[in-house]
Amino acid sequence: MALSDSGRWPIARPSREASPEQQLVERLRRIEALHSRPGSEGERQAAQRARDRIQARLKQLEAEEPPIEVRFTLADQWSRHLFVALLRRYGIPAYRYRGQRRTTVMARLSRAFVNETLWPEFLELQGSLAAYFDALTDRVIEQALEVKAGEAEERPQSAPQLPPQEHQGSLL
Repeated sequence: MALSDSGRWPIARPSREASPEQQLVERLRRIEALHSRPGSEGERQAAQRARDRIQARLKQLEAEEPPIEVRFTLADQWSRHLFVALLRRYGIPAYRYRGQRRTTVMARLSRAFVNETLWPEFLELQGSLAAYFDALTDRVIEQALEVKAGEAEERPQSAPQLPPQEHQGSLL
């Protein structure tokens, strides 16, 4: 990648020929670079430097504010896997105590790092993954069942003829 006319390193945009998976990986890398709080434009060239900046920020915040044990509750396995991977990327051990649900992730962090860096980055990454998983799910359903996937049709409410029946449990 060459310097642009402005002398800045451009942020790599996924090409239209890239697979959806390659486009997602590039988008996630751009999100990480955004949250690394770059000191200068030249530093944006390498993902390793972005990670180093976040780790330096973490150490700075830990020196200013001692880490506390924080409990995170994540709704699904994909969010949990992403969050644990993000913690590991920055050298933060993730754990849970015996008896805690699998949706729980514990970590020792400074409150400022969670609020200013970790959680906003996680939310952006999670949003990108959720959009990708939604599109992938629709594609697979449409290929397998040969019908359009999506949400149920929304209709205006009419006078109820019979009360709707719940069918979540037994069919008997």
